[in-house]
Amino acid sequence: MRYRAALILTLSLLLPQPSLAQLYRWTDEQGTVHYTADPDRIPEAYRAGVRVLPVPAAPAAPPAPEPSAPSAGVARISFTPGFPILVSARINGTGPVTLILDTGSDRTVVSPAALGGLGIPIGSGTRAGIKGVTGSAQAEVVWVSSIEVGEARVGSLAIIAHDAELRHAHGLLGRDFLAHFTVTIDPKEGVVTLAPR
Repeated sequence: MRYRAALILTLSLLLPQPSLAQLYRWTDEQGTVHYTADPDRIPEAYRAGVRVLPVPAAPAAPPAPEPSAPSAGVARISFTPGFPILVSARINGTGPVTLILDTGSDRTVVSPAALGGLGIPIGSGTRAGIKGVTGSAQAEVVWVSSIEVGEARVGSLAIIAHDAELRHAHGLLGRDFLAHFTVTIDPKEGVVTLAPR
């Protein structure tokens, strides 16, 4: 089955930074909505239609548990070449939720509905307003104690609770998780390997 739309989200939300970050939104000819924090990544053909979305930087995060080292296990994820890489993840030991492995996303993004379904409270974290062509939306920074993909585990992460309106996934698995691992994507074999650094 082909995905009609994909979302590329690069969310530069540095928690202790006191200034405003810029988020850019554009839509391509297939109707796919794209976000980036780097205007140089916007294709020239779409620059005239870009909307600049101010994202207030969050205040310093509340004290969180010390991050745990990634697990010693290696995760192997099968995928179909040419399609988004879907992973089954557990958050705070519950789940699974389906996330798109996105090496271009700074942060892991999970829909509020999926987080609520896992019993993870939302509504009391740091809020960030997003305004786009289709209206306004709210995103929230939520601290989770762990995210696991197979044997790969990272503890204490600040993720983004936002409904990215992905058709076949609950969100994106970003570099805040992936940076703890050596990520090897083998399109010939259709396997992604996450090995602890």
